[in-house]
Amino acid sequence: MNMIIKSSNELRKNYNSIAEICRTTKTPVFLSSHNDSDGTVSMDLETYNRREENLTTAERFLVVEHSRLNGESGYTINEFKQNMKNAIKQGTVYVE
Repeated sequence: MNMIIKSSNELRKNYNSIAEICRTTKTPVFLSSHNDSDGTVSMDLETYNRREENLTTAERFLVVEHSRLNGESGYTINEFKQNMKNAIKQGTVYVE
């Protein structure tokens, strides 16, 4: 990931330019005070929402994997396929 670093003063002076960088690059902007490791991160709302969705999905996968490693049984491939077919069938509305 390319790192974009700006001073915290830049945010106060040029909020619109920082917001534009976030929107156009879809990359977080690291705001640092006196070029040290203390600071904040700014990102546009679309990027933030996508990141949150990805983290939620990853958490779900981790829970399932943890259950699998602890010996909990899940669905077989054939059971999964049948469940998907049933879900698609139930979600399909036929209109003439």
